[in-house]
Formats: sequence, structure tokens, C-alpha cells
Amino acid sequence: MKRILLAVLLLGSFLTAPALAQTKVGDWEVEKRSGDDHCNAARAYTDKDDDNSEYVIVLSYSKVAIVVAVIYDGWEWEKIGKILRADVGTDDKDIMKKAKWEVVDKTAVRGTFEFQQSILDTLGKAKLLTIDFEDDEDNSVEIKIPRMGEALAALKFCEENKK
Repeated sequence: MKRILLAVLLLGSFLTAPALAQTKVGDWEVEKRSGDDHCNAARAYTDKDDDNSEYVIVLSYSKVAIVVAVIYDGWEWEKIGKILRADVGTDDKDIMKKAKWEVVDKTAVRGTFEFQQSILDTLGKAKLLTIDFEDDEDNSVEIKIPRMGEALAALKFCEENKK
């Protein structure tokens, strides 16, 4: 009887604890790291169809902005801080034309967009995120985002329960 009571108490404490620890959704990791103001969802994968290229996508949002960072080992950006323009979409829908992306290192860019629930809704139904850089076909990419809807649901839970 004491073991059952202890198990119930422990389970209850896990269910009521804030979502500050890491949560897995497929191969997405959703977490709030100490020092960060917001939770993020991240996915890293190797694309066998693209010469074993490595991709990482990290998404975070607040009531003000949606931030998407992409790391791709095939990029060799020369100027950190450079602003790029790209059309952003999914496998079946355009999200934004000529969106602003900032080069954060030689293999990474970050886009910061005004918060719109429709962007998250579109991403949640997608299988691919496309970034088509202006006048730069070689650096345009398609990032696989399976189970993004579930990752966004976990991200929303994390945001609502962070401290």
C-alpha cells in the first residue's frame, strides 16, 4: 500500500512539474535551457539523399516573434551578420516572400519573423521547410520536418509551463 501511495505521489509530481526538462517528440527535442527566455524545438538529421549532408533546425517563438535557425554543413557563408533574402515555404504552401535571414556563422542562418499563428499552423502540417535564397540557387535548401505539428504542440506546452 505504501508503494502504491509513493508511486501515485511521484507520478503526480511529474505531471504537475513545469516543462523545463527535455521532451522528445520523434527525433525532435523540445526544451527550455537555463539562460534562455523561451523553449525551443530542435531536430538534427543526416540526409542520405543529399550526400549525407547534416541539417539542424531550431524553432522558438514568443507572442512577438518566431525564430527559425538552420544549420547546414553544405553552406560556406563568408560574412557573419550578412542579411540574406529568401522565399520561405513548405512542401505545399508559401509562407513568406523575401524574408530576412541573418548569417550567424559559416554554416548557419537565422530568420526572425513577426509572430503569426498562421505560420505555425502551416509549419505544423508540413513535411518540408523550403528556403529559396534570392539569386542563389546553390544555397537554397529543403529541410525535412516530419512530426512538426507534434513538436509544435510540445513547444506550446513548454512555453505555457515555463518559469
